[in-house]
Amino acid sequence: MRKVLLGNAEVPAIAIGCMRINGAGKEGAAAFIKAAMDLGANFFDHADIYGRGTCEEIFAKAIGMKASIRDKIILQSKCGIRPGVAFDFSKEHILSSVDGILKRLKTDYLDLLLLHRPDALVEPEEVAEAFGILHQNGKVRAFGVSNQNPAQIQLLQKYVKQPLVANQLQLSITNSTMISQGIHNNMLVDLALQRDGSVLDFCRLNDITIQAWSPFQYGYFKGVFLDNPEFPELNKKIDEIAKKYSVTNTAIAVAWLLRHPARMQVVTGTWNIKRLKECIKGAGITLSREDWYAIYLAAGNTLP
Repeated sequence: MRKVLLGNAEVPAIAIGCMRINGAGKEGAAAFIKAAMDLGANFFDHADIYGRGTCEEIFAKAIGMKASIRDKIILQSKCGIRPGVAFDFSKEHILSSVDGILKRLKTDYLDLLLLHRPDALVEPEEVAEAFGILHQNGKVRAFGVSNQNPAQIQLLQKYVKQPLVANQLQLSITNSTMISQGIHNNMLVDLALQRDGSVLDFCRLNDITIQAWSPFQYGYFKGVFLDNPEFPELNKKIDEIAKKYSVTNTAIAVAWLLRHPARMQVVTGTWNIKRLKECIKGAGITLSREDWYAIYLAAGNTLP
């Protein structure tokens, strides 16, 4: 399995997103987790909002959590979304959320904790206090954010003593504005508008690993673009390139993201072993510059 750097640790380039584990069934989840680990995919991404906590519980049961198992996996979870309220980055909520996460996952610590989406009412001093306590108590080893722009990250980092090492962002071939904005820089076109504050370059400059979520989705959970008749030119090009590399279209969609020199990590949502194997094959491919741009253009993007 290809590795990427996340903070001071090397981790698999493919992370297993656990949002849909509750649809896999107990036996299906256990079989998938075993297969994933055998393939070197031992990084599991959770959030306390996934299934209102049930996804973390199902995972712990499916993997048969115990010390010998815990040592072989990398666990990440997210907190900050409160159903019926919105977002909450208060010290009290972060601390109680992590305690709940650890209890459900049947573990003493998280390798990584992310703040889940920005909280408009965030008080960074409180976040810093919470992170300090969690780090000192050994409950969380590293920290990051999700869906945050550079200024939001800088505001937190001004107070938080621990480095923020990850930013989980939506990114796919069809949702690639953070890439296209840079390409169209200094142009009088809408694509040149910096809607995210150059978050891609900011993360590279500050050693923050981008974790690309929904790598096969278009729009905001509108559906998968692969084999979708709404994207005929894109799928034709992907299929053509997949044939060239002797892999599936899924592998090429992953390879396209990992070809970017930002050295991202791709968070997959599949609980199908065959699909996971295709994603892992994609992590082992380095697309040529010509093939990368051909896919970019086939998705409807333009060049200046």
